[in-house]
Amino acid sequence: MSITPRSTASEPMVSKKTASGDATQTMRRRDPPYLLHHTDETLQTGLMNLLRQRGLWKYANSKALALGVVDITDLDNPRYAAINPNHMMYAASLPKIAILLGVYHRIEDGDLQLTPELKDKMTRMIRSSSNTAATELLDLVGRQYLIDLLKSQQLRLYDSDYNGGLWVGKAYAKKGAYQRDPLHNLSHGATVYQTLRFFYLLEIGRLVDDKFYASMKETLSKPAISHKFVAGLRGRSGVKMYRKSGTWRDYHADVALVEVKGRRMIMVGIVQNPQGGKWLQQLAEPLLDLVLDSADGKIDH
Repeated sequence: MSITPRSTASEPMVSKKTASGDATQTMRRRDPPYLLHHTDETLQTGLMNLLRQRGLWKYANSKALALGVVDITDLDNPRYAAINPNHMMYAASLPKIAILLGVYHRIEDGDLQLTPELKDKMTRMIRSSSNTAATELLDLVGRQYLIDLLKSQQLRLYDSDYNGGLWVGKAYAKKGAYQRDPLHNLSHGATVYQTLRFFYLLEIGRLVDDKFYASMKETLSKPAISHKFVAGLRGRSGVKMYRKSGTWRDYHADVALVEVKGRRMIMVGIVQNPQGGKWLQQLAEPLLDLVLDSADGKIDH
């Protein structure tokens, strides 16, 4: 796979080709709509009201809190809402999902083999947030390779047109940053919007090749750290969750793809506050209910 760094305002248009050379699309691989162009007024109003009811609106106003949800049950017609979606913040271990992406692209390129040992290392990096595993995998992927992949035309998970996005410019070790992001000088950063896009692109077949979709998603399942969104949804029956969190000092981040009652949604929160972890835990169930109720017409427009 060629990687061409470029920032563009349009979504990537990629098609697969058959052996005869005719362009074709698999069932999952499709041209993605702009999430920003699919803002749902009911969800947006509900999200704003939720933060006001919880006394968190002032933190959103000061950009210490960024939050977003997207209902992707209908992949061609997502329903999106967010507060401070393009405000890039330090996200601790959440950007380890970018390293995971880099590993699968190296596998697609033929540079790595998906061995049980490699899969175990990826699983420990995601589920238990192992810094050792993350650093070892980053070394396998290559630092510049990963940066180029995040900025590539195909993915644009870091895009200056949208104030940045996912960034890994430091190993998860004591050594200093090797390349901070050019817009905000962050070593491990994320925006709500690009984190939502990461999981959305996974679901529509644009993140990794279809043959690695199930493997990557399985790696993101069964979180071993039970806090934030995981703790907040612990009491809900029938919930499947694919998740990665991050915590460092007063920075708290979490993303979860949630499947329940025949619906799929993605929720993302990034906070700079000592109470941020508790806020995300307390917001998880209301965010889920907001999506479910608005889909069922239980919320007035």
